[in-house]
Amino acid sequence: MERWVRVINRSRGNSPLGRARWCDSFSCRLRGLTFRREIPDGEGLILVESSEGRVNTTIHMLFVFFSISVFWVNSEGLVVDRTLAKPWGFYAPKHAAQFIFEASPRILDEVQIGDQLEFIDEE
Repeated sequence: MERWVRVINRSRGNSPLGRARWCDSFSCRLRGLTFRREIPDGEGLILVESSEGRVNTTIHMLFVFFSISVFWVNSEGLVVDRTLAKPWGFYAPKHAAQFIFEASPRILDEVQIGDQLEFIDEE
């Protein structure tokens, strides 16, 4: 069963996305956005690791054919790094993270390092 959450930026009082798919299984994290041609506007992915780290939250853009905003978030909801990820690259956070929030490039400037994010289950 798919789980969807709303992403709220508590530091700025906004919701940069309509919703994000919660990916906490190995297969969901492995698939991510590979082989897709776009990410629908107002949607994103949250890749969930079992613990904080840098190596386990490194992402690849192999077979992802478009750029995305990527935000690394620690277990307390604090954004610890962000980047515009381009096709075929590899990206690692500068600090340990537990969540990787991937979304449209248009929201890159709406979320900054140090912002507090909250993930709220959709009902």
